[in-house]
Amino acid sequence: MACGSCSTGKDGQPKGCKSNGNCGTDSCNKLSVFDWLSNMSLPGGVEPYGCVEVRFKNGRKHFFKNAEDLTLSMGDVVATEASPGHDVGVVTLTGELVKVQMKKKKVKKDSEEVKKIYRKASQKDIDVWQSCREREEPMKVAARQIAIKLNLKMKISDIEFQGDGSKATFYYTAEDRVDFRQLIKEFAREFKTRIEMRQIGFRQEAARLGGIGSCGRELCCSTWLTDFRSVTTSAARYQQLSLNPQKLAGQCGKLKCCLNYELDAYLDALKEFPRQDIKLQTQKGTAVCQKIDIFKGSLWYAYEGEWMNWHELTTAQVHQIIQAAKAKKPVASLEEFSVELQKTESTDFGDVVGQDSLTRFDQPKKAQQANKKRKRKKRNNKPRGKKPNNNA
Repeated sequence: MACGSCSTGKDGQPKGCKSNGNCGTDSCNKLSVFDWLSNMSLPGGVEPYGCVEVRFKNGRKHFFKNAEDLTLSMGDVVATEASPGHDVGVVTLTGELVKVQMKKKKVKKDSEEVKKIYRKASQKDIDVWQSCREREEPMKVAARQIAIKLNLKMKISDIEFQGDGSKATFYYTAEDRVDFRQLIKEFAREFKTRIEMRQIGFRQEAARLGGIGSCGRELCCSTWLTDFRSVTTSAARYQQLSLNPQKLAGQCGKLKCCLNYELDAYLDALKEFPRQDIKLQTQKGTAVCQKIDIFKGSLWYAYEGEWMNWHELTTAQVHQIIQAAKAKKPVASLEEFSVELQKTESTDFGDVVGQDSLTRFDQPKKAQQANKKRKRKKRNNKPRGKKPNNNA
């Protein structure tokens, strides 16, 4: 989601806010938050909350104390405490919403992990920060080549420099435990900086790198999703989806997080359905469930031995048949219920939007025949000219 100034120009090229990702609305960044309390002033005598949220590369965010009582707003570049040295980030949230976020993530204001903000970043701090960011991409290529040379089964997905350039964090993914002691020596000799290796999961890797999902939108994990809940194949079974790994897997190779979005609605709807493994006992024979439509509330059954003939029933009808079988009074057949269902589901289409009939220009058959007779009569009664006399 971009800010209002990121529209398209006359030549079709994007305008951009000319702030290089540091616009005041902070809408050009990953995991951006809309401050819906920005237009509200605090009551008299109430001091603003003493913590702010700062975003670093990609979606990495932390809370910091505003110990110096600086006037900070969204989009300000600040120098924060780090070990060792200092780091440079962008303020993404201020005010009372920071208190809400810290309470949600169970972070206490007085804890040791909440460090302080030194100052607003000077031009020198920003120049060093930008120069370090430019070194990250070529370093990643060289780091991958070193890892391949050492035959390590790992993937270096991203590199993040600290704001002052004193430390570089290498994010990698691996299925098994990796012995990277020799790798760190090679990196320190090649890049001449302090090295920190940090292993992340495949979902965290996709969140850092970003991408486009099969829905055509940006990945949820890189735009707004912050907590990764476990996704199992049972979520796909409840939603009647085919268990195709290629369609159910996301960019990270794991099951898509969006499988959990509508799962609760499906589970609530399935409470009214009978179990699919229950067979319907009728006088004609035993019927087995073949298919269900959750939101339509329909089930399709077929007799054993007549698998090609399906009978559509509602959940109420199925419960009625099951109760009759338990009372040892089975119904005659499923056909009487399916015929009754077809009668009740006949739909009459009405002119609900005030439009005219599509056949309003079509004439009845009798009117068409009368018009043809009238045209033929006029053609016959039309006076004909005399033939010229060639003998004259």
